Amino acid sequence: MKNLLVILTFLFASQLSFAQLKKAADCPTFIVDVLDGHINKYNTKSNMAEIKKAFPCYTEINEQASGTNCASVSYQDKGVYFFPERNYVEIRENFKGKLSVPLMGAQRKSLFKTLGNPILKDVSWDAFKTNYGILILYYNKAGKINKLQMSNRSTESIKLCE
Repeated sequence: MKNLLVILTFLFASQLSFAQLKKAADCPTFIVDVLDGHINKYNTKSNMAEIKKAFPCYTEINEQASGTNCASVSYQDKGVYFFPERNYVEIRENFKGKLSVPLMGAQRKSLFKTLGNPILKDVSWDAFKTNYGILILYYNKAGKINKLQMSNRSTESIKLCE
């Protein structure tokens, strides 16, 4: 009986020695240049492989578009979402990083000086023409920005995911 106990203890201890520590993927700080349309020099035309390599700490990947889901690389904990097939990037309210222009939380009426007049307007969003394409800003009920989308496409050709 003692031998069986010693053998089981040895087997259990040897299994623990095979356990490995895995380091979480490091991600650089997301630096969003709103006026030039890129994040850390990766723009809305970057493909999925480039994005995954540059930012390996993604929380979710949808490789293929299916039904209502778009192909995407998501960084949910950082508030950043890339949609490479649709050529746009989305920055949400919980964004953890730096914006070249501090838009998140800005009042709707304070944007003219920086962005000019929008080319399209709605009750809850504005679309602005940029050098790279368009910038779409979404507003909460208080009229403050809570989401932005950057795309190299025009307002006529952009296809947003739901």
